Amino acid sequence: MTLKLLCILAHPDDESLGLGGIIARYGAEGVETYLVTATRGEQGWFGPAEENPGPTELGKIREQELGEAAKVLGIREVNLLGYCDGELDKANQAVLIRQLVGHIRRIRPDVIVTFDHNGVYGHPDHIAATRATTAAAFAAVDADFSEPDGLAPHAVSKLYYFAWTREVQEAYELAFGELVMQVDGVERRAVPWPHWTVSTWVDTSAYWETVWEAIRCHRSQLPGYQKLLDLPDKYHQTLWGRLTFHRVFSLVPTSDKEDDLFDGLRGGQSQ
Repeated sequence: MTLKLLCILAHPDDESLGLGGIIARYGAEGVETYLVTATRGEQGWFGPAEENPGPTELGKIREQELGEAAKVLGIREVNLLGYCDGELDKANQAVLIRQLVGHIRRIRPDVIVTFDHNGVYGHPDHIAATRATTAAAFAAVDADFSEPDGLAPHAVSKLYYFAWTREVQEAYELAFGELVMQVDGVERRAVPWPHWTVSTWVDTSAYWETVWEAIRCHRSQLPGYQKLLDLPDKYHQTLWGRLTFHRVFSLVPTSDKEDDLFDGLRGGQSQ
């Protein structure tokens, strides 16, 4: 059986900026890679205000850009859920979870990757995606949990959260400035993971040029990315040379410190 990776994220460009390295690497190795994106990112305009095409048109633009980036990264299938950008946490969570369970049961991935419980830097959409993904990974195996298509239960072998280290946070903040946002009057900041909490360090150094090509597909976002592109090479290596993850659970024996999301699955893929 071919191994399968499913990434569940919130916005177009999350797949490239955040997980592009593993998507490109595993796709090149023959792993089937799948993406579920909750919104079209229609509120994410970084150009001059007078040039903003508005949420409906921008959503169409960003959907097209996502499709182009997916081709560069070798993603087998992209699924857009169509939630409003910036409002995923306000959506009906039971419906969202059922949708994700449907995709999990249909795709039948071995590994799922999403954001962490802090949404990397407190973004409500990211946090909502993580919570729903985590719930769906457990619900998908429950025969009593129903979803619209009535698909057979599926047990995901491994679930991971993307775990930013302080070095990666510092590299991003060199480009974008301090990652901070106000939510309900509370200041939220990037929360790096200490090295001792990182279970999995994946070498993606051979694929950073592919990642940059995918990032460039998100042209409507590029005004915000230029400083990232202009960083010295040593920071590119920090950002794209190795991606780090926290293993939430594994149903297969694996090592304490992995260098492969599919550790424990290479010789005996799940059905």
